[in-house]
Amino acid sequence: MTDQRIGLYPGTFDPITNGHIDIIRRAVKLVDRLVIGVAINAGKGPLFSLEERVAMVERETAGLWGNGGPVIDVRPFDCLLMHFAERVGAQIIIRGLRAVSDFEYEFQMVGMNARLNPDVETVFLMAEARYQAIASRLVKEIAALGGDIAPFVPQKVAKMLVKRAGERRNG
Repeated sequence: MTDQRIGLYPGTFDPITNGHIDIIRRAVKLVDRLVIGVAINAGKGPLFSLEERVAMVERETAGLWGNGGPVIDVRPFDCLLMHFAERVGAQIIIRGLRAVSDFEYEFQMVGMNARLNPDVETVFLMAEARYQAIASRLVKEIAALGGDIAPFVPQKVAKMLVKRAGERRNG
């Protein structure tokens, strides 16, 4: 067993939002190493490829670590979350909560995950109030309908999303 506290923040990140980045900024205060697990999750029909999502997360989190702070490691995964947690040595699963509606689903997941591996704890972080309504699904819908997504995602992500939404509309 390592003395290092390793946290795992899983998600689809299609795309990464300001809410995700808020959770990541606060999660790195709790761990020595944060693995951001980018789920393949083809069932959700992601707008961006796995490679694009990993690259987005790496780019947007690059400035959040270093200089003796926690390391952030971005990795794709396509297996059961608890198997991935074991593979990366995580003792903590980080989950973000936006609203009460998230809680019921997350509560069920914690119960199941605890049955699969009782040694891995789940920690919930509430998104800062200004980010609580942001959901990747809604951001994609706003972009698809030509709305302004600048308040919800980092600038480079917004450009990619507007471009991809335009390609889908015109293609």
